[in-house]
Amino acid sequence: MKHEHGFTLIEMMIVVAIIAVLSSIAISVYGSSTGKAQLAEAFTLADGLKTNIAEYHTQTGSCPVPGANGLPAAASYSGKYVASVNIAAGGAGCVITALMRSHTVAPRLQGKEVTLTMIGSMGGAIEWQCSSDADAAYLPQSCK
Repeated sequence: MKHEHGFTLIEMMIVVAIIAVLSSIAISVYGSSTGKAQLAEAFTLADGLKTNIAEYHTQTGSCPVPGANGLPAAASYSGKYVASVNIAAGGAGCVITALMRSHTVAPRLQGKEVTLTMIGSMGGAIEWQCSSDADAAYLPQSCK
């Protein structure tokens, strides 16, 4: 007599359940890492302006205006996920604000802002403070 070996229905259901649980975890991790990558564009654009703004502020004592003072117009500071980057005077120095788009980004990032604020200088080096109204799960460690 031959005995056929195979999986029982219970064993197959357990395998399907395990795959479902792993898939749900993978999807949430993917969504979180996608949001972090999208928000990173805002930090990249803002970080690229810090040196020019700090130099201008050190020389003149005021903040540069986009479209003047050797900086391109504000509309040129945008990306796939960032709608605009604005420069304004505030507090002890300048404030760089990057606005996320209201589409093409993770739902919890739509319309959120990343702000880098000049907080003064220590020993000649200008320091920047980061803040954002975006979900803390998407922020880099340096901005939490």
